Amino acid sequence: MNLTEMQLDALREIANIGSGNAATALAGMLGRPVDLSVPHAEVLPLAEAVDAVGPASDCVTAVALPVTGDLGAIVLLTFKPTHASELCGFLGVDMEADPEMGLSALSEIGNILGAAYIGALGMMCGLDMEPQPPQAASDMLGAIVATVLATAAEASDLTLLLDSALSVDGTECEFGFLFVPSESGVSQLLDRLGLGG
Repeated sequence: MNLTEMQLDALREIANIGSGNAATALAGMLGRPVDLSVPHAEVLPLAEAVDAVGPASDCVTAVALPVTGDLGAIVLLTFKPTHASELCGFLGVDMEADPEMGLSALSEIGNILGAAYIGALGMMCGLDMEPQPPQAASDMLGAIVATVLATAAEASDLTLLLDSALSVDGTECEFGFLFVPSESGVSQLLDRLGLGG
């Protein structure tokens, strides 16, 4: 499925609304100015989307949010270890000294980011989509994807990939965002926007 520029623009617009909501919520949680933008949005087959996030052997900290409702999906946010540590540091948590507390803190951050994007998608598409409790893990990207997305990958045809540029109080903390819907989920979103094939 090759998307037109107009379809990609619509998905980018949703991503930008989600980023604005996420930045506001995250700034409230961290008590610091947050700037969040989505310079890049793509719709790719799952394997290509994962490759675009980074090499399978890269160590990452990831937060997964299952989504239920009108459209089932899994949201996977991936953070490089240094960026994960920076974000935890803003909450007063030393991820290296207390990895378990670090994962818990990052779960909360991932929950805020993921829920903001899901909320924007649901609002723009008129779909009831409810994020479920987040799960966080640190491992090689390939292992995390295999575990978290194994069930979704069987059903999914396309994945929405957003490169997110996050700045907290001037500190850069990028993360990858994968929205892996159930089968034909991307087509369903585009249909709802009046941009179906």
